[in-house]
Amino acid sequence: MLMGTLGRIAGISGIASGLLTGASDRGWRVAFVLGLVAAPLLLLLLRGDAGIGAPQVGWPLMAVAGLLVGFGTRLGSGCTSGHGVCGMARLSPRSLLATLVFVLSGVVTVFVMRHLLGSGGA
Repeated sequence: MLMGTLGRIAGISGIASGLLTGASDRGWRVAFVLGLVAAPLLLLLLRGDAGIGAPQVGWPLMAVAGLLVGFGTRLGSGCTSGHGVCGMARLSPRSLLATLVFVLSGVVTVFVMRHLLGSGGA
């Protein structure tokens, strides 16, 4: 819908970055981010469940993971929503490569967390 109406890719990191850097088109960016936050809250009100499971690790590890994801989105010039969903739909070679790196990184992370460090849940 964002591509069809505004010609913009719905990559969360780019949208959030535009909010933090003071982009001139803040209105739709604020609405988009508020929608991301409001959706699980609405589910919580309607169903009694937000559809988001309980954290499987502590806050310090989640904070480190968040920082690493932020670094990765800068390094990869986009996030999984921008590259993996929108870029792949546009048959972008750069997005194909980025998505392969995302998936491979996830596989390696799960292997390390579950088999080498012995944590990470079931």
